[in-house]
Amino acid sequence: MAAPLVTNVVRGRQEPDRLLLLIHGKGADEHDLEPLIQYLDPEGRFLTVLPRAPHPFMSGWHWYETDGIPRGGPEFIPSVDALDDLLDSACAEYGFERSQAIVAGFSQGCALTLALGLRRSERRRPAGLLAMSGFLPEREGLEYDFSEAPPVLVQHGTSDPTITVDQGRRTVTRLGAEGVPVVYREYPMGHQVALESAQDAMAWLALVLAGERPSEPVPDFAGDPGGEDEDDGLVRPVTSRTFDSEVLRSDLPVIVDFWAPWCQPCLMVAPIVEQIAAMRAGSYRVVKVNIDEEPAIANAYDVQSIPMIALFRGGRLERASLGAKPRPALEADLGMLVIP
Repeated sequence: MAAPLVTNVVRGRQEPDRLLLLIHGKGADEHDLEPLIQYLDPEGRFLTVLPRAPHPFMSGWHWYETDGIPRGGPEFIPSVDALDDLLDSACAEYGFERSQAIVAGFSQGCALTLALGLRRSERRRPAGLLAMSGFLPEREGLEYDFSEAPPVLVQHGTSDPTITVDQGRRTVTRLGAEGVPVVYREYPMGHQVALESAQDAMAWLALVLAGERPSEPVPDFAGDPGGEDEDDGLVRPVTSRTFDSEVLRSDLPVIVDFWAPWCQPCLMVAPIVEQIAAMRAGSYRVVKVNIDEEPAIANAYDVQSIPMIALFRGGRLERASLGAKPRPALEADLGMLVIP
């Protein structure tokens, strides 16, 4: 039997009357989503259980090694089982009804939330599912039963580079077609939770707690570009297909930003990397590698921590700088003449 999941349990301001299971995404931990509780539960009605994923990933944890969206990964169903067991045991330990619990998740946690609440099972359904920036998983061994499904709120960013907005739209379209009571919201954001999305979730939760089953017609997505960004900006993304030509065989020295959308320090240093690209145009080429999408490149250069800003010259990695730093410090790490 697998070891129980490590959890962070947070009590509200008053005596809780139900449970909220809040599931983090890839590379995070059991404390990552804790700041969201104050927005989802301003009255303090919930006992919130935040589990830690069982598999180490860089400086955090993940629920499964992905083999593509919407498949998830080999550990996907075992992780759903572990969360289902945790929901049972937490409700029993604290004296709550499983059927009154809310399950919410972000990114990988979103996919797990939908699988837990909608798959065929003898267990009682939760009262509601909050699906943030994820997808409806499709994997062998995962069978859905949409009859008497709980209400679902699906939220997604139109500029999400990690799980594109098309996945949110496919999710709500499928759920709507299956008769699931579903509400869908899009926001001008990336792979994240924004204040507006948290406020919408709070309003939706209030309806669910009042015994309602919120549902809206599925939007018509025909002709919508799906939030694709045609302009790569100053820092072009490179892939396994283009890395050799754009980096290793470049006539110019190349600065490579190894990053991931879930990495907050990466997002902090990105404007600095863009500034270097603008200031060094003609002398350096500046590109970026999303390590989630290009794990082979990351493994080839032993990328163990991000952000890692690397300088390639003559087809080889010459220097690297780790972490988010001011521009002068980053340039000094790379052996560049620092521009004031």
